Amino acid sequence: MSITSAATLATLHRSGPRRITDLATIEGVTQPAMTVLVRVMEESGLVERRGDPSDKRVTLVCLTEAGASYVETRRQAGVDAFARLIDQLADDEVEALVAALPALAHLAELESQDREGPKR
Repeated sequence: MSITSAATLATLHRSGPRRITDLATIEGVTQPAMTVLVRVMEESGLVERRGDPSDKRVTLVCLTEAGASYVETRRQAGVDAFARLIDQLADDEVEALVAALPALAHLAELESQDREGPKR
């Protein structure tokens, strides 16, 4: 799976259904490229298109159960990899990481807001 595909699935997992144009902007690709990407992920069963209940003219891209499972499995693999690495650190290094966690969480939140804009 491409990095852009994985990032798009993660965006949908975090922020919920989105228009293709929104996804293209968030992921930094053209709208035609995102349309192709969504079609491939749709054929793979990872996303589906649904009508927007608030505007019947709009189609939203939504994660399927398989798409959500993929994102969660990939995220858990990352967590497990970091846990193995953290286990190799000295106690004072672990304490430094723990102390930095609130600032790192805030940075991640700011980056996500900047990248994705408001939830719909």
